[in-house]
Amino acid sequence: MKSPRNISFSSMRVTEDPFGWAYMLEDIGFSGWEIVQEGKQVINNQSIHKMQEVCETTDLTITIHLPFSDLNLGSLNQPIWEEVVEQHTSCIQAASKFASLMVVHPGYLSPLGAQMPDLAWQQNISGLQQLCDFADDLGVRIAVENMPRMKLIFGKEPDEMAGMIELADRENLGMTLDVGHAHTNGVLPEFLKMKEIVHVHIHDNNGRSDDHLPIGDGTIAWAEVMDELCKRHRGCRFVVEARSLEEGKASLEYLRGVM
Repeated sequence: MKSPRNISFSSMRVTEDPFGWAYMLEDIGFSGWEIVQEGKQVINNQSIHKMQEVCETTDLTITIHLPFSDLNLGSLNQPIWEEVVEQHTSCIQAASKFASLMVVHPGYLSPLGAQMPDLAWQQNISGLQQLCDFADDLGVRIAVENMPRMKLIFGKEPDEMAGMIELADRENLGMTLDVGHAHTNGVLPEFLKMKEIVHVHIHDNNGRSDDHLPIGDGTIAWAEVMDELCKRHRGCRFVVEARSLEEGKASLEYLRGVM
């Protein structure tokens, strides 16, 4: 199996300035960078000139992970839900100059939502529709991500993710398969077969918690997983989500050994 060239890096350390190590990614072997719109990675008036410089001086393909801290697309507090949508659309607007694919987390059940889960589910669907409609005008695709084993969160099961995308019913909506998240729920083989996948996150764990270990340090059978991904979803971009640049480099080296 020939190693694909469409492998990006994404750092979970959003309190550190990323614009220094961004210039090292191509030398390491990554062809893209997925920016997490949190902390110091946020594209705003203060950082946009740095982002423009990265795009002008590298060949990196940029994708975006929309913010998720304190944001719930399934909120039943209407003013809060509207603010969640506003924050997401503001990020889509700012980042659309650099990226045509953006990842979003589905919603979750608040204490109120847990008492009315059907309404919270519909809020989640409505939120995805609004984001997709806004993004479509900017030529952006939205990719909703499956979630790890956590209580009260949407998107842990393949059927649930397929239903979410079907009900939202937007041509520019697909799914980000997070391999590590699927592994924590014991449903990775089923997720790998989904036709809705347009984007992939890869990191490792031991099958219980979302540890974001370097690839090869957990219990995911990467040779089989990558073989399946490359057969079914080779056109997707694979994003190594790592806790540090060093662990990202180690993950890339491991991938080269199994592909």
